[in-house]
Amino acid sequence: MLEVELIISNEYSKTKVTIKSNSLSEDIEKAVNFLENIESSDINQNTENSSIIPVKHKGNISILHFKDISMIRSENNQVRVYTNQNTKKDYITNKRLYELEKILDDSFIRISKSVIVNLNQIDFVAPSFSGTMVISLKNGLKDNISRKYLPLFKKRLGLN
Repeated sequence: MLEVELIISNEYSKTKVTIKSNSLSEDIEKAVNFLENIESSDINQNTENSSIIPVKHKGNISILHFKDISMIRSENNQVRVYTNQNTKKDYITNKRLYELEKILDDSFIRISKSVIVNLNQIDFVAPSFSGTMVISLKNGLKDNISRKYLPLFKKRLGLN
């Protein structure tokens, strides 16, 4: 027998879907695939902030708001999403970086072939030895801004 529980409350800051089952059936796999590929507009059409992406962590599916994301990095054929609060907990999304670039708002910018950062989460930017710049985020994550993306980055910050 299938039991469904829906709780809607203002005390939740994000939408979270949990599926509990004694086995992994084809129907559950379909539901998970559907939830992973759902567009933000399909989930939150009537809310002020429909800027969200579905992500996975240890088999659970969560919905992250753009404002809670500090960095998105492509590594080892996976796209990992890091939040502002916890750099040790990363989420996985099925979307590719170029797909995320299309849906992310203006607070995000690509800094290299494999990294997108939230401009609102920058702690500081410093020169590095190789002639590039190192970006440090408020949550402690760091990465290099590649030479290819540095001019656009400086322009977005008004440094040109």
